[in-house]
Amino acid sequence: MDITTLGMLAVSQAGHDKNKIYVIIKEEDEYVYLADGRSRTADRPKKKNRKHIQIIRKVQIKTSEDGYQDLEIKRIIKKYQEEANVKS
Repeated sequence: MDITTLGMLAVSQAGHDKNKIYVIIKEEDEYVYLADGRSRTADRPKKKNRKHIQIIRKVQIKTSEDGYQDLEIKRIIKKYQEEANVKS
């Protein structure tokens, strides 16, 4: 049973980007493609093994005809970080 993860927030659990928050914008077998809207934009996503990420939560991301928009990705990640700081 394969569960779709598109549009979910995820945190990197391994590699030089450990603990960085991304949005999953594409899936391919055991890999996912991640974007943060800044260094990893929607047109240059980071390819990462599913085993090396942890899903945080489902979010709604507006897509254009071209796909995901970096501004929307940045806004969602920032909103999540602000909420997490308030709760901590």
